[in-house]
Amino acid sequence: MTNGDGDGDAPPLEALAGEDPQRGTAAGVALTSLAGVDEVGRGCLFGPVFAAACCLNAAALPILAAAGIQDSKALKPACRQRLLPVILRLATDWGLGQASAREIDQGGIRAATELAMVRALQRLAKVPQLVLVDGKLKLRPWRNPQQTVVRGDQRCLTIACASIVAKQARDDLLLRLDQRFPGYGLAAHKGYGTAQHQAALQRLGPTPLHRLSFLGKIPGAAEGIRGTPRRSQEPRSQGARPGSPAKASG
Repeated sequence: MTNGDGDGDAPPLEALAGEDPQRGTAAGVALTSLAGVDEVGRGCLFGPVFAAACCLNAAALPILAAAGIQDSKALKPACRQRLLPVILRLATDWGLGQASAREIDQGGIRAATELAMVRALQRLAKVPQLVLVDGKLKLRPWRNPQQTVVRGDQRCLTIACASIVAKQARDDLLLRLDQRFPGYGLAAHKGYGTAQHQAALQRLGPTPLHRLSFLGKIPGAAEGIRGTPRRSQEPRSQGARPGSPAKASG
């Protein structure tokens, strides 16, 4: 597993700036009634999976494309940190959702990811007329119109913006949790299964926020929970916005 902080080449500006309105027009939906949704942390061993939903207007597209918006995995942390306030300023609406390690263990990662996405969409001020979902799997709990977009975080600005918002929110949480659970290197690997993380699990055992269902192939990692009971350690908000009060989640 990797930590998802690569250096990939940026897609052409016209591809990103033109994809969202084309999809909306084809579906008979105005751009401002379209939301892109993406997740981060699906493959981690620790912590919640996060999702964000983002809505844009036509005026924002060329500005965001010129600023360098693309898939969060292709951007360095400093670049994502620079772009986040630009996205939050220009987005007409956005929302965050998450599903906890316990929910991942209980229902599986796909169901938990869908739960995080639905929570993000429910935090929008209005129900979008069309949701663009990154990937090829439909968002099964979402009963309103949706369209899957393979490599959507590379092809649609709304999805790319959502990926950055979700990534920054999750990384911020992991930096705080690194102080609560020292010795695992969470600030460095953000919960992904690096060699450092696996060695720490073998040495210290899992915390209450580790995904026990993900630890079966790491010798000794799933034996015993280090720390206080899981309930008191779960992050409180299922969709807190970075730097602003949390809405009630759905």
